[in-house]
Amino acid sequence: MSATALDHRRQGLTPGGYLICMRGVMWREALRFVHQRGRFLAALVRPLVWLVIFAAGWRQVLGVSIMPPYHTYILYSTYVVPGLLAMIQFFYGMQSSLSMVYDREMGNMRVLLVSPFPRWFLLVSRLTASTVISVIQCYAFLVLAWLWGVDLPAAGWISVLPALILGGFMLGAMGMVLSSLIRQLENFAGVMNFVIFPLFFASSALYPLWQVQQSSPILYQACLFNPFTYVVEFVRFSLYSSLNVTALAVVIVCTVVFTAAAILAYDPARGLLARRPGAAA
Repeated sequence: MSATALDHRRQGLTPGGYLICMRGVMWREALRFVHQRGRFLAALVRPLVWLVIFAAGWRQVLGVSIMPPYHTYILYSTYVVPGLLAMIQFFYGMQSSLSMVYDREMGNMRVLLVSPFPRWFLLVSRLTASTVISVIQCYAFLVLAWLWGVDLPAAGWISVLPALILGGFMLGAMGMVLSSLIRQLENFAGVMNFVIFPLFFASSALYPLWQVQQSSPILYQACLFNPFTYVVEFVRFSLYSSLNVTALAVVIVCTVVFTAAAILAYDPARGLLARRPGAAA
């Protein structure tokens, strides 16, 4: 299809058409989530292992002293909950990007490429769908954490929602950028482990940054340059109805940068797909 014909088709699109398109993309992602129940269970089992086993083992050793946003001493199991919420969103964002690699290999990506809707809108719709599902997973984990005895403020269940939405969008966009760099499906699992675990461990998800600074200044600097750290802190403060302005600013900037990079990478005329063998087909 020529560019002129595509422009004519786009001129005929209405706001209602955009809504129908977004609903279709989100519905497809929801059906995939419902039919793949193993992904939902895996998303909960992974953080529960950290909460039930790891946090329980270090409960008496790593009690966290008074520090913002906490107003009293807390147990280690309470401290790690925000980091585990961010981990859920990170893993699901990467898994959703894995399906992008699968769609590209199976040829389903061509349906998006010939759509009259702008490619940025299709990608944002996909990111929105994965973010909504990751937020649902986070609240399911919060229920399990509450049943396990983790004490969280009741108001935090509501105040944390914007942080989960924005953080999930940022991590999903990061995963989409990474998926544009993967040529084969079997290579994506290795990239996931190469990216997720270093970012997870080199953050404030498992230990306060002031403790990291005392033990390893180099690791502390790595944590400060890690965008995952600011997602964790944004969620942590939001759970206690507080606002970490620095974390919010970094998450917003990273969301814009990663989303723009994903849109550019999936543009077959200018992005990374254009430099792949057979991409034009």
